[in-house]
Amino acid sequence: MELQAILKRNIDENFPFLKEKKLLIACSGGLDSTVLAYLMKSLEFQIALAHCNFSLRGKESDGDEMFTVGLAKKMEIPVFAETFETKKYAAENKVSTQMAARDLRYHWFGEILKNFGYDYVLTAHHLDDDLETFLINLSRGSGLQGLTGIPFQNEKIIRPFLNVSREEIFEYAKENKISWREDSSNAKPDYLRNKLRLDVIPQYKEAANSLLRNFQKSRQNLRASQHLVEDYMALVYKLIIAETADGYSINIEKLQELPHPRAILFELLSGFGFTAWEDVYNLLEAQTGKRVFSETHQLLKNRDLLFLSEISSEENFSEFEISKETPEISEPIRLKFETEKYIGETEKNIAHFDFHKLKFPLKLRKWQEGDQFQPFGMKGKKKLSKFFKDEKLSLSQKDKIWLLTSNNQVIWVIGHRMDERFKVTETTSEIFKITYFKEKK
Repeated sequence: MELQAILKRNIDENFPFLKEKKLLIACSGGLDSTVLAYLMKSLEFQIALAHCNFSLRGKESDGDEMFTVGLAKKMEIPVFAETFETKKYAAENKVSTQMAARDLRYHWFGEILKNFGYDYVLTAHHLDDDLETFLINLSRGSGLQGLTGIPFQNEKIIRPFLNVSREEIFEYAKENKISWREDSSNAKPDYLRNKLRLDVIPQYKEAANSLLRNFQKSRQNLRASQHLVEDYMALVYKLIIAETADGYSINIEKLQELPHPRAILFELLSGFGFTAWEDVYNLLEAQTGKRVFSETHQLLKNRDLLFLSEISSEENFSEFEISKETPEISEPIRLKFETEKYIGETEKNIAHFDFHKLKFPLKLRKWQEGDQFQPFGMKGKKKLSKFFKDEKLSLSQKDKIWLLTSNNQVIWVIGHRMDERFKVTETTSEIFKITYFKEKK
């Protein structure tokens, strides 16, 4: 069947809602996206091209942009082109160049949809791309979800070529004398995907007849299995998961009553970046206080529960100094500082101190084992660990506690209790008011 007919059937069967919509085609100027643009134009869809210049290949990148702009002019359709400082973004956000390009690309696409009234973005990912992704995820020890391949649709992103091979796209371009730009970086086996594309998959195709079509059938079977797992996990979720103030808790006892608890735990947590799975599984039998981290989340064992919470950016900070002249800070938490003559409203998020009992600069830091203070209204000192226990704070809640200190003495367990020694008395001539603006969940 001709490629145009295949694409039309795919859209009619899977994406009929695209008719009469404004569509943005992600066009690099390469073979796949150029052919997709020609075909969508021939099928009389309302399209525009969007080209990202990632500034990674010098004049070659600029040439790709010029080609795409010229292609749009030739096809008499709108075009959007944007240049990005990809390496700078990658360094600032501590991500790989590929991840930086992906983030920049899809954020920009979203801005175009929002600002110019386009409805969907079409990308030219095809069956060979899907096989490469499958093999990459397989090499990384992915679960079932990672082996189901590239989705046909992700919200506003649609991939109508996923049932089409690279060979079919190439043959169509050759038969219709369509020109395109070659990305020289695709010929370098520097990345795993390129190594698979250039070396592994061609030999795989020679050794296994009908590889792509059989892979397509396997992908369909895997997706059907994934749907079954998702339905089962929806029932499991209700049995063992509870929402907390800063994440979720997993009931270990109920989890272990179910068949295959390790597999369930994997399905529950695989989307949160964990890689040390044996450490995760070992938490089920570990002592209270043990935890496992991913780049974005932590999993904490506390008695018969596992607490999942996001790692706050606050944890990157160690200590802050606050001078007499500081009116307000917004990082790592938001505090406002004022001097007053009289005590006004009193709440847990507001503390009043005798200004002349304080020694500046004040210091803001996280609590540490061994810290102690004299809780407001009490005569003796108390260790913070004991105070937290009395307040019935969980381990994850304690991790978020900030202290304000003066001359290495705790004056306020922020949001909980101030210190008796620094309180306002009848002899106080100037009051130092601090307001804590707790982030709303």
